[in-house]
Amino acid sequence: MGFKQSLINLINFGVILNEKLITFLATGFGSGLSPFAPGTAGTLVGVLICALCLPMPWILRLFFVLVLLALSIYIAGQAEKIYQKKDDQRIVIDEIIGFQITMLPAAINIPSLCAGFVLFRIFDILKPFPVRNMQGFPGGWGVVIDDVAAGIYAGMAMWLLTIGGIL
Repeated sequence: MGFKQSLINLINFGVILNEKLITFLATGFGSGLSPFAPGTAGTLVGVLICALCLPMPWILRLFFVLVLLALSIYIAGQAEKIYQKKDDQRIVIDEIIGFQITMLPAAINIPSLCAGFVLFRIFDILKPFPVRNMQGFPGGWGVVIDDVAAGIYAGMAMWLLTIGGIL
């Protein structure tokens, strides 16, 4: 095998590795491959990721969420190209970032994680105005932005529950 063929093989391996990494992350470490309620499974991964942020100061959580948001948009867009389907149900990185946004105004503890999970799933499933319309955005933006909006709605509910002394 010559140098040219070795280089082609190396590039092909890099593309395959990149596709595997993109799909692994887009599917929430495989949770999006669940045959039942992949969005809920992806949100549960979001709960675990959020729980890992427990010792993190709020400003670092905010920075983490912003970085994860940018990565989510890119990864979701790439995954759509791989799956060749608009907002494929296997892509759940959008649920993961949506849940992180939900939890920004709340303390990370078991009652808040449970309430945030329920609230985020409600807003993600119901998609109140204008959330549903946001799915029409192109590429990764269209996959992620509706879950970001659902996370904002759920986060506002979490904030109200927090200042109301319920959480």
